Order: sequence, then structure tokens, then C-alpha cells
Amino acid sequence: MSKIFLVSGVNGFIGSHIAERLLKAGHRVRGLVRKTSNLNLIKGLEIKLFYGDITDRNSLDIAMKDVDIVVHVAGFASDWGAYNKFFSVNVSGTQNIAESANANNVKRFVHISSAAVCGFAGFRNIDESFSMPKTIFPYCETKKIAEQWLFNFAKSTTMEITAIRPGNVFGPKDHTFIKKYLDALMLRKIGYINGGKHWTCPIFIDNLVESIFNACFEASANGENFFLTDGLEIDWKTFTNKFADELGIKRPWLSIPFRLGYSVSFLMEKIYTLLRISSPPLLTRYRISNGGRDYHFSIEKAKRLLKFKPAVDFENAVIKTVAWYQQQRIT
Repeated sequence: MSKIFLVSGVNGFIGSHIAERLLKAGHRVRGLVRKTSNLNLIKGLEIKLFYGDITDRNSLDIAMKDVDIVVHVAGFASDWGAYNKFFSVNVSGTQNIAESANANNVKRFVHISSAAVCGFAGFRNIDESFSMPKTIFPYCETKKIAEQWLFNFAKSTTMEITAIRPGNVFGPKDHTFIKKYLDALMLRKIGYINGGKHWTCPIFIDNLVESIFNACFEASANGENFFLTDGLEIDWKTFTNKFADELGIKRPWLSIPFRLGYSVSFLMEKIYTLLRISSPPLLTRYRISNGGRDYHFSIEKAKRLLKFKPAVDFENAVIKTVAWYQQQRIT
């Protein structure tokens, strides 16, 4: 039976793909966007747009009327920025939209969190029982606080709540990570930390969206959080070389030790902070930590409760991503 969905951040990389999947299944989709939002990624999609801001509680209720399921994607994802901005969007914004959904009798709230709630202490194959340590990164901390608040909020409501924690998402329409990464690869400006030997956690957008779709309907998803990756045992060097080969360019060779990269990025951050430069420095401790520590998760829980099975393998994911990248470079 057709449902009415509200997708926050529908105009973004993940949100636009979710909207396409829901529309394909015959559901009605509403999108919450700001008046200044770029809508290029959702051109031609039959989405009913509502203008609002998750940091403004009063702007949300009109979009929420008669909605069955909310998929909350909107957030501030960056390796650089003021803590207050992260908190306003990722914590207060999540609280606002969840409270609005509850007040308007929404049945299920699917929150797109992040595997980064665990920070970058160095780990392989950890599951959802992992005790999340405190980190120095505002993005990690505010996504963690938002998720913890949601599950505490769930105790006082009948609204069903699920949290999805994606790893490093990539694929067509990704202008945040993969386009910039491939741009740097083409310009031969990519280098490894510790030779690229550390495990990472990619997930192709189609595989992620299918799991989010299932989380909207599976009864067993209620009250649960899930790590979502493609389930690969893959390091940064293997990941990068695959893209270089598909692009037909030389593989990167430059590498620096973790301690050196971390020290340089720390100094860069200090200088940018002192000079009040809002743009991120070339190196940040977040980037160095992500690439210079094992960052890898078990997806056994998602396989069991969400019936998750990545349909697109890594080789085909790379082919599809590079085809999109090359096409958008032409246009």
C-alpha cells in the first residue's frame, strides 16, 4: 500500500537517491528543503517540496501533516567547522524534526546517522555493541549525541525509531566525497597514510538506499541501530587503486607516516583557527585519522534484521561511479 514519506535533505546525494527508490516503489514523497537549496539532483522527480529548516521547529509541522514515515537525512557533515554549528544542525535539528513527527502521529522515523559516531580509534569488524568513546571531532560527537537522544526519546513515544550508520558512502551524484577524491586522483594529489594499509568501510549508494528502504518497513528494525557497509575487507590502497585503474591513470605512490600527517594537520588547524579562516585547511586531523586508522564494521546485524545483502559488488560500483564521474566532467 502506498505511503506518504517525508525526506529531509531530499536534494542531497543520499536524499535524492532515497526519493528515487521510494517513487519507484509507488510511494508519495515529500521533500523538506530550504529556500536556498540547490535542487539540481532532484530535477524531474515527482516530489512535493516543503520549505523549512530543521533548526526552526515552527517551520516543520506543515510538511509533517498526514506523513506515515520520515527519513531524516539532513545534517551538517564536514571535517571542519564550529562545534555550535554541528550541534545546531545535527542535534537540535534532529530533536526538532523528531518532535514534530511525533506530534503529527508519524508511524516510523528512520534516522540517517553515521559510522563516525565511533570515532577513529582504530578497529576492525566491530558491531553495534561497541562502546563509543569520546572523540575530538564535532561531527562524530554531535551525530552520537543525536542518536542517543533519539533512542531516549523513543521511550516516551509510540513512534518507531531506527538509526542507520553508513560507512563511507560513494556513487553517482556524490559531489561531497567521491567527486573530490577522483578530482584529486586525476591531478595526482592523492597520498596515503602509512602506505594505505588501513581498512576502510565503503558502501555503494544503491546498496545503502536498499537497506534504508527496508528499514522503513521491517518490523525488526524498530528500536535498533545498524552499521551499513558493503562488507568488504578492504584497505585505502586497494580502494584507490581500483578507481585509478578504471580511470586509466597512474596509481598513487606518495605516503606519509600517521604521526607526521597528524602533527602537520594539527598545526594547520591551529593556524586557520587563529586567522579565523572558515574554509578547511588542506589537511585536518579528521581526514588523517579516517585514512590512518582502521575504520571497519560488522554488518551481521543488518544482514539478520534488515535482510541486507549488497546487490552491487565493488567492481561494478566502481565502474558505475567512474562512468558518472566522466560524464559529468564532459557536461
